[in-house]
Amino acid sequence: MHGEPRMYVSDTIIKRLKDNNVRFHADDNISDYINDEERDFLIHEVAIKFEDVLRTLVIDVDDDPNSQGTARRLAKMYINELMHGRYFPAPNIASFPNDEASGCVDPYKGMIVVRAELKSMCSHHHQTVTGTAYIAVIPESRVIGLSKYIRIAQHEARRGTLQEQLCGRIAKAISKATESPHVAVYIEARHGCCENRGIGASNSLTQTTVLLGDFLVDHSVRSEFLSNVKLQKYKCD
Repeated sequence: MHGEPRMYVSDTIIKRLKDNNVRFHADDNISDYINDEERDFLIHEVAIKFEDVLRTLVIDVDDDPNSQGTARRLAKMYINELMHGRYFPAPNIASFPNDEASGCVDPYKGMIVVRAELKSMCSHHHQTVTGTAYIAVIPESRVIGLSKYIRIAQHEARRGTLQEQLCGRIAKAISKATESPHVAVYIEARHGCCENRGIGASNSLTQTTVLLGDFLVDHSVRSEFLSNVKLQKYKCD
């Protein structure tokens, strides 16, 4: 009816989340409470509002060829890429019996270390965070494919978050997927909020580490992990 306030799809989703007492912070996954059609409508809604922001910045989105379509590109980037880990389900991670996966009679009891490149976003300033995660696990009864470590890390990263939180979330997700309590995650990343504003530190690097199980209590295990991190860094630099 004319004169009534417009109802946005975001309002519908927020109401659904609140009705189910579900938190929807920047680093939360809300994919269980949004369907594919609503996600497409959300992109359209975000594009409209980004265009309002551009107009408020006194940018000519009508006649400037470089700014035409920018609002929709931004909306698609947020929903489908930078914050993909909020709006899409976690990857399906299949695990396998340890001995069967290794092709050996006895289960593999050594350390597995995987390097994963990450792209995330600072939830304070919505600036990109670009870095690398080194993920280690000592498997017990189950293992997962090597690429799955990277998929898990990237899913957890693609949302608004803080690096400290991200490090812990990756560790917990890996522990759950592998059914092993022995997990370590080391992340080093460059933050756009440090490079593009305020201090303007163009060469800063933030490092965070989360250790679980034997990585936390056994000095030799922790040392082996850190040695592997140094070796991988050396090989890649």
